[in-house]
Amino acid sequence: MPTSPEPIEAVSQRLDKFASEQISYASALGDEAERMARAGAASLRGGKRLRARFLLCGRRAVAELSGGDDSAGESAAVGVAAALEVFQAAALVHDDLIDNSDTRRGQPAAHRALQAGHIEAGWAGDAETFGRSAAVLLGDLLVAWSDDLLEESLDGLATAGPARRQYAQMRRDVTIGQFLDVAEESAYVSHDDDAHADRALRVASYKSARYSIQKPLQIGAALAGADEAQLEALGRFGHDIGMAFQLRDDVLGVFGDSAVTGKPSGDDLREGKRTVLVAYARQALPVARRADLDALLGDRSLDAGRIREMQQTIVDTGALARTEELIAEYERRADRALNGVPLGRAAVEDLRALARAATQRTS
Repeated sequence: MPTSPEPIEAVSQRLDKFASEQISYASALGDEAERMARAGAASLRGGKRLRARFLLCGRRAVAELSGGDDSAGESAAVGVAAALEVFQAAALVHDDLIDNSDTRRGQPAAHRALQAGHIEAGWAGDAETFGRSAAVLLGDLLVAWSDDLLEESLDGLATAGPARRQYAQMRRDVTIGQFLDVAEESAYVSHDDDAHADRALRVASYKSARYSIQKPLQIGAALAGADEAQLEALGRFGHDIGMAFQLRDDVLGVFGDSAVTGKPSGDDLREGKRTVLVAYARQALPVARRADLDALLGDRSLDAGRIREMQQTIVDTGALARTEELIAEYERRADRALNGVPLGRAAVEDLRALARAATQRTS
């Protein structure tokens, strides 16, 4: 990913310091509490730091225009970016639990790691049940950690109020979006087939676009004292790039190389994700073949051969090409959103480079 490595390295260092503090605190409560804190620290490792990058870039886009020394604001932004990464870890723990995913970033998902820890420790009871229960609590703990780090970073900052409101809205939106995603796997039968694509786009907007890119940008801009025009322009840019980002994720969830993505190829099909890609494929199929596709979606036992057949169906219906064109249209719209708005030129160039990396990635 583009942009100078120094701020992102500072975010990683802040996360390491915070995690160490939490482990130290928990260790005083006993081995089991320390085990929980270490699981939280493990969930913070890896990833692209995408949200942190967009937050820092959003702040720079506004701060570059004012000039002068803003070391206090930069330090606060690093802390808030770190808090956002902690919240992202919480979302992934719960997401993997909801999706029954076994892996994350090529490693066991949190609930599977906690399950393995139960077995290794020789504890009584069902290890799988323990792993799932512990993962719910781990996600909750990470949300609390993100709040702690956010408030610590905003303490005494003049722009704390606007930044805090943007952060709060992000949290509400992604939680609703996650529920919409879960609900759509069942609720699709209650709606006309022609409505499925729009409903999938609604999920993408709330579950991903706002949370992954739009709100991080606006949080960063709010930290720098952005006015309404700047917030609105960055919001439009962020939402459209966020939609393209999620659609790319949908494509990778069906066609991605497991060696690159860290998740099995076609995993979204096994999980029964009702994405735009699936909605477009269903629209192009005869009614009988739609039923066949519906019967396969969400089947955890799908083998590689059946996954390849489903992938070919998605290609043959034109659904993949349609999704790629929609990604391109979101990218074009986003590029226009920043025209004529007073924002730092260097930061905008970095922002556009970040957007390309987010929407044209392979993992």
